[in-house]
Amino acid sequence: MFRIAYVNGRYLPHAAARVHVEDRGYQFADGVYEVCEVRHGRLVDERRHLDRLARSLSELRIAMPLARAALGVVMRETVRKNRVRDGIVYLQVTRGVASRDHGFPPPGTRPSLVVTARAIDPVKQAALAEAGIAVVTVPDNRWERVDIKSIALLPNVLARQAARDRGAREAWFVDQDGLVTEGSATNAWIVTAAGRIVTRPAEFGILRGITRAVVLEIAAKQGLKVEERPFSVAESHAAREAFATAASQIVMPVVEIDGRPIGDGRPGPVARALRARFHDSAECS
Repeated sequence: MFRIAYVNGRYLPHAAARVHVEDRGYQFADGVYEVCEVRHGRLVDERRHLDRLARSLSELRIAMPLARAALGVVMRETVRKNRVRDGIVYLQVTRGVASRDHGFPPPGTRPSLVVTARAIDPVKQAALAEAGIAVVTVPDNRWERVDIKSIALLPNVLARQAARDRGAREAWFVDQDGLVTEGSATNAWIVTAAGRIVTRPAEFGILRGITRAVVLEIAAKQGLKVEERPFSVAESHAAREAFATAASQIVMPVVEIDGRPIGDGRPGPVARALRARFHDSAECS
């Protein structure tokens, strides 16, 4: 399908979209990104995603590239031009173009903004959720500020490839104490034998997932018991259920971790219910 990308004020054919060789995103991974679900042509949880974008930019001392309302217009227009009904819209902001120097560029350097959109087949995603996915665990070797949604994702790239090399779809990072932090591109959850939902607290050790926040709201509405605490690899192996959350896959049941079946090796009722109810609580605009 013919695709369009927004690059620094212009809508361009995807194949012709370019950034400067000295863009600091390319030179230093000096930037942040957001991924927002598109459902039935509408943005899901736009407000929360833009809140997190603003926080990430603030933590790195990068200016917002556009006024918030204007950024929303660009996101919607990119979705419209690409005729995406169900999928994702991706936006990336870097510190801009400047001569290569580790220090910040001169004041007034304009941030760079790129926005793209692509379709994701909801039927295939539903089939994947019906089957569930396999996860492997890998050592967490990332920098400490993973709460910032930085484009510096090399450890995540290597973790995801490690999962593929072992026949799995996702990798969960494990800290030096043997505790699960999060996935290479997801937040990690388990359901204990006692039926309690467990996920690590949204502190500096994990990304403050937007889908994660919505799932916590759904669990509270349904009266489900939730514990925001670290859990060990051993505890994940012994869990009744496990699942991962992200904007691109909502709630994805995990049926195998490190080659061991979780529960009965099929998606469990808690994960299935949270997935089914997700869009009742998410904000669509």
